[in-house]
Amino acid sequence: MNKPVKLEDVAKKAGVSKTTVSRVLNKRGYLSEETIKKVHNAMKELEYRPNVIARQLFKQKTNLVGLVFPTVNNPFFGQLEAALDTELYQAGYKVLMGNSQNNPQKEQEYIQLLLNHQIDGLIIGAHNDQDVQYKEKNLPIVSIERLVSSHIPMVGVNNYEGGRLATERLVEIGCRHIIHTNYPPHEESTNGQRRQGYEDVMKEKGLPAITYAVDFDWPVEEKKKVFEQIFSEHPEVDGIFADNDTNAALIMQVAQKYGRKIPEDLKIIGFDGADITKVLFPGLTTIQQPINLMAKVAVELLEQQIKGEVIEDSVQLPVKLITGVTA
Repeated sequence: MNKPVKLEDVAKKAGVSKTTVSRVLNKRGYLSEETIKKVHNAMKELEYRPNVIARQLFKQKTNLVGLVFPTVNNPFFGQLEAALDTELYQAGYKVLMGNSQNNPQKEQEYIQLLLNHQIDGLIIGAHNDQDVQYKEKNLPIVSIERLVSSHIPMVGVNNYEGGRLATERLVEIGCRHIIHTNYPPHEESTNGQRRQGYEDVMKEKGLPAITYAVDFDWPVEEKKKVFEQIFSEHPEVDGIFADNDTNAALIMQVAQKYGRKIPEDLKIIGFDGADITKVLFPGLTTIQQPINLMAKVAVELLEQQIKGEVIEDSVQLPVKLITGVTA
C-alpha cells in the first residue's frame, strides 16, 4: 500500500519550503506565478490531496477585521465606522480601527497585518494620493466609496445621480448662478461623479458650471478662505451645491459674514445626510447616502471573501434628496 503524500513531499518535489506550499494552498501572501506553478505541478505529479482540517488550522482565524478610514472626526465616516463595528460584532468579529488621516503608510501596515494572518479581512475608505500596493488578488478586502483595484469590490452610491438631483433641485427653485465645491481634479475619488452630475445638468440648462476645489484634508480655516472667494468673486451666486454636509455647514457660516440670507437669496444643498448632521443642522437640504446599508453590504461582501468565495462585483446603492429649509 502506497504511503499518503505529505506536505513535505510536495515541498521537496517543488524545491520550496513547507510554508510556501501552505501559502499556495491557502492563497495567502504574495507569491510569484512561477512558484505557484511549481507547487501545483508537484501536487499534480504526486497526486497530493490537501487535508481540509489542516488547512483550516493553518488559516488561524483571528476574528479581527481592520478598518482604515480617513477620520472619525467627520459625520459620514463617524457613522460609517460605527455601523461597520455593529455589523462586524454581530457577525462575530472584533474591530481594529486605524484612522489613516490619508497616510498611505498606515494603510500599507494594515495590509501587512492581513498578509501575516493577524487580521481576517480589511475594509478601507481612505483617499490616499499615493498608490498603496494591492498585489495579492486573494486577500479579503472591500472598499467603500473608493476606487482601489479592479479585483477589489467597492460598495458605493450613485454619486452621479446625487449630483444631478442636487443641481436639478436648485434650478427648479429658481437658482441660475449655481456653484459647486469638490475635491481637486487630480484626486481620484467617487466625488468626481457628483461634479459630473452637476456639470451635465448645468450644460443641459444652458447655465455656467463653476467648481471650487476643496481638499478633504485641508484645515477648516483654509476651507473657509475658499468659500470666502466664492462670495467675493461671484457675488451673483444664488445656489451652492457642496460636495459634503460639513462643507455646506461651513459655507452657511461664511454666507452670514457676507450678509447673505438662507434661503431668501442663497440656497444650499449638501451631500451625505449622516444622522448627527440631521441633529446639528436639521434644516439642511442634502443628498442622503444609505450609510448603515453601505456598512451591512460591505461586511457581507467581506465575509464571502473570508470564506473563500471570489467576489469581484461592486455594489452601487441609491441616494435620495432630503429637503430642508436651505433649498
